[in-house]
Amino acid sequence: MYLKKSKTIVIKIGSSILIDKDKKIRKKWLSEFTKDINDLLKQKKNVILVCSGAIALGCKKLNLSKQRLKIDKSQAIASIGQIELMNLLNKTFSSKKINLSQILLTLEDTEKRRRAINAKRTLENLFELGFIPVVNENDSIATTEIKYGDNDRLASRVAQISGADCLVLLSDVDGLYTQNPKIFKNSKLIKEIKTIDSNIERVATKSISEHGTGGMKTKIEAAKICQLSGCLMVIANGLLERPIKQIAEKNKCTWFLPKVSKLDARKKWIISSISPKGDLIIDDGAIIALKKGKSLLAAGIKKVNGNFTKGDHIKILDKNLKEYARGLSSFSSDEIHKIQGQHSNKISELLGYISKSEVVHKDDMVEI
Repeated sequence: MYLKKSKTIVIKIGSSILIDKDKKIRKKWLSEFTKDINDLLKQKKNVILVCSGAIALGCKKLNLSKQRLKIDKSQAIASIGQIELMNLLNKTFSSKKINLSQILLTLEDTEKRRRAINAKRTLENLFELGFIPVVNENDSIATTEIKYGDNDRLASRVAQISGADCLVLLSDVDGLYTQNPKIFKNSKLIKEIKTIDSNIERVATKSISEHGTGGMKTKIEAAKICQLSGCLMVIANGLLERPIKQIAEKNKCTWFLPKVSKLDARKKWIISSISPKGDLIIDDGAIIALKKGKSLLAAGIKKVNGNFTKGDHIKILDKNLKEYARGLSSFSSDEIHKIQGQHSNKISELLGYISKSEVVHKDDMVEI
C-alpha cells in the first residue's frame, strides 16, 4: 500500500545482498531484482538506487580480505571496485533496457546546502532523461573524518534531498524484531513504528557481516532522518527473490511512518544533518525564548563544544545536555567563546568588528 502511493522511491542494496559468504556475486538475485525495478518504472515511479559493494568487489577482484584494510588502501580498492560494480549493474539492467547513471557523493556534498541543491537538480534531470541514478559514497577520496561510513544513512540523506516518498532498506533480516531473531526464536517482527523511543533503540542490535559496515543501529538512525523529512522507510529482507514485490504483496517487513512535517526543504535539510560540528549549551531563559520563535542570542549561551566555522551545522542543548534544536551557526566557535553570556550590544566591541546579533537565526534553526 505504502509503495503504491509513493512517487519517488530510494532503494538501498547492501554489500551482503549483492555478494554471498563465499564472495560470489548473486547474479540470479540481481537479474530478478531488475524485474522489480522494471515494474516500478512501468508504474511511472522515480527510482534511485543506493548501492554498496565497491570495496567488496575490489577485494574480490584482488583476492583480498576487507577486514584488514587500512583507510588509504581501501580508497584505492574502492576506485577499482566501483568500476566492477557499475559494469555488473549496467550489464544486468541493460538486458531489461533500463538506463543507469552514476553519482558518487561525499558527506560534505550533502552537508553543504549549495552542493545538496546541485545533487537534487541532477537527480531530477536524470528522472526526466529516463535514467536511474545509482548513488554510492565516494570512498576513493573520503577519509574517516568525513565519511558516512554506512550507506543506510547516506540513503536516508539522499531520500531527504530528493524529496523521496519512501526509502527501502534491503537487509538480511525481515525487519526490526523485539529481540535478535538469530539468537532468540521467540522474537516477533515489529510491523509499524510511529515513534523511535528508547525501547526501539534498545532492540536495535548491531550485527556486522563480512562485507557490510552497518547494522540495525544505523538503520534506526536512517529512520529518524526519514521521519523528520516526512518520508516513509521500510526495512525488508533483501535476500529474497523479487524483494520489492515481496514487500508489496506480503508486507513482512518493518515500516517507519513519517511524522507530519510542515518544514520547508531547507529546514528539512538542516534537521537531517548527519554530522553537526559542535554544541551550544544554553540556559532556561534562552529555551523559553526559542519556544516563542525567537533567535538564539549570545546572552543565553553557557558553553561551547567543538570547533566549527560560520554556516556549520550545530546542536543546541539545554542545561541537562538534551538536544533541543539544530541550526546553522552565524559565528565560528572561537567567536562564540568570546561573546557567550554577553548582551548583543557588546558583540562588536568584543570581536572588534560589526557582525550579526543572532548566534543562530530563527530561520536557520529547527526544533527536534
